[in-house]
Amino acid sequence: MEREPIIALDFPTWEKTKEFLQPFKGQSLFVKVGMELYLQNGPVIIEKIKEQNHRIFLDLKLHDIPNTVKSSMKGLASLGVDMINVHAAGGTVMMESARDGLEQGTTNGKRPILLAVTQLTSTTEEQMKTEQLISTSLEQSVLHYAKLSKQAGCDGVVCSVHEANQISQECGSQFLKVTPGIRMKEDEIHDQKRIADPQTAKKLGSSMIVVGRSITKVADPLAAYEKVKQLWGGVE
Repeated sequence: MEREPIIALDFPTWEKTKEFLQPFKGQSLFVKVGMELYLQNGPVIIEKIKEQNHRIFLDLKLHDIPNTVKSSMKGLASLGVDMINVHAAGGTVMMESARDGLEQGTTNGKRPILLAVTQLTSTTEEQMKTEQLISTSLEQSVLHYAKLSKQAGCDGVVCSVHEANQISQECGSQFLKVTPGIRMKEDEIHDQKRIADPQTAKKLGSSMIVVGRSITKVADPLAAYEKVKQLWGGVE
C-alpha cells in the first residue's frame, strides 16, 4: 500500500486553496482542513474539496461539554469527512460522546476516524508544567492521554513523532499515531517545537504525517509533495 502525507491546507479562502490544488488535478490527496479554512468558509469548503475527490481530515480539535461535542460531531459526520478530532483533555466522557455523535451522524456506513489531540506539537515540557500545572514529563502526559483516548473508543491520537513508538507499545500498533510538526531538514521550524523530518517520522512509528509549509509555501508544491512522499515511505 502506498503511504502518503496529509497536506495541511492552511489557507484563508477557497480561492487560495483552489490555486494550491490546481497542480494536483487528477490526483486524490489526503488533506487537512483546519480552523482557519473551515471557520472562515463554513461547510461549503468541505463540499468543494470533496468534489475534487480528496480525502479530508477535519482538524477542529473540539473541546467542550460532552453533550455539545456529541451534537457537534453528529452534524459534522454528515459532511462525509474521513477523519476528525477532539482534545483528549476534555476527558473520557467527552471523547465517548464524540464517538457516539459520529456514529449517529454517519449516513454512508463509514464513520470518520476519531482522533484525540494529546499535547500540541507547539507545547514544550516547561510550558506544560508552568501553564497547565502538569507535573509529569511531557512524554508521560502524552502517553496518559493516549491511553485514555483508547479507553474512550478513539481510533488514535495526534501526537509528536517523538512519542509515537511508546504509544504503539502501550496502545498497540493499530492505534493510530497522526503526527504534525513535520519539516524537511532544511526548513525553518516556525512555531513548532517537537518536530521531525519524514524519514525520522517513519523510523519512530508514525502512522500518518501532516505536512504544511514544507509543501504549501514553496515554489513547486507538486515536486515538494513527491519528495516528502518518497521520504515518508513510498510503497510498502
